[in-house]
Amino acid sequence: MSTITRGTGNVFADLGYQDASERQIKTRLALAVNELLKARKLKQREIATVLGVPQPKVSALKNYRLDQFSVERLMEFLTALNQDVEIMIRPRDNATQAGQISVLAVLR
Repeated sequence: MSTITRGTGNVFADLGYQDASERQIKTRLALAVNELLKARKLKQREIATVLGVPQPKVSALKNYRLDQFSVERLMEFLTALNQDVEIMIRPRDNATQAGQISVLAVLR
């Protein structure tokens, strides 16, 4: 009989990455950016102009190679795509645990 281990909800943490939270945030932001770009059906050259980055960075973004992008830069891409980005700070229900950072995307 095999044992099933329940995941944490963060695949990067489950894989043992030290920066798991940041990786998850970047991935969710990049997913939102890429969904918006896909809906606009822009070519990479056009995307580069809209986002203000060289075309190789567009390729990296589309392929989720996110090491060269900060969370802040990914949020700037969203605002360049006419999205509002809100950061909410609120008390945690369970005061015995550290707070967490999450990204929720509402795309139309």
